[in-house]
Amino acid sequence: MAVGTLTALPVPPPRRIDGRVAGGAMLLAPVAVIPLAALAGLVMWGGNALGLPGLASAGLAVGLVALGSRGLHLDGLSDTADGLGASYDRERALEIMRRGDSGPTGVATLVLVLIVQCGALSAGGVAAAMAGVLAGRCVLSLCCARGVPSARPSGLGATVAGSVPIPLAVLVFVVAAGLAVLIPGLPWWRGPLAVVIGYLAAGVVLWRCTRRLGGITGDVLGACVEVATAGVFLALG
Repeated sequence: MAVGTLTALPVPPPRRIDGRVAGGAMLLAPVAVIPLAALAGLVMWGGNALGLPGLASAGLAVGLVALGSRGLHLDGLSDTADGLGASYDRERALEIMRRGDSGPTGVATLVLVLIVQCGALSAGGVAAAMAGVLAGRCVLSLCCARGVPSARPSGLGATVAGSVPIPLAVLVFVVAAGLAVLIPGLPWWRGPLAVVIGYLAAGVVLWRCTRRLGGITGDVLGACVEVATAGVFLALG
């Protein structure tokens, strides 16, 4: 479920999807996207080796990661921005998010977040690319922790909402911050700080969406991933 949902890699669907499977998939999200993180790092390394401008390499890396995830998270970011920006009425906002088309708020948000991601990554290099992709998916366990409701009775959000026990969500954060100490070429504290910033960015989006929408949707999860990734890129750039 983790690989099939978060990447474009062809894998068979799970035989069943229940709370346990959904929670496991959210916990394994960063593991599932290791190939995408490696691809982003490889693109940044290749761009440096070929003497490409840093911004061009960053744009290629971000674009290939988006392609490798079928643009799922970017679509979620755009839809979430449209929903939050269009109406203070909960049902109206959810209906706008369900349509799937992009309005001016969604397009502007998408462009601005991508500019931040590419600009920050252009100064961050290989390690930042890989860390940002992985840490951005770590926040999914936070968004699906027990106590976080679903905004709808059906859909991806309803499947994964509240599926991750809080201690395991905390464990994912601790492991991510601990491994970030090992990011080469940086002071030991820089990597963990980047993870914290990514989590804080996603936490703000999560808090806003639960207040306005009553819980999470699949689009909200995508928005949290992209905002967290941008936060990590900025902290490591």
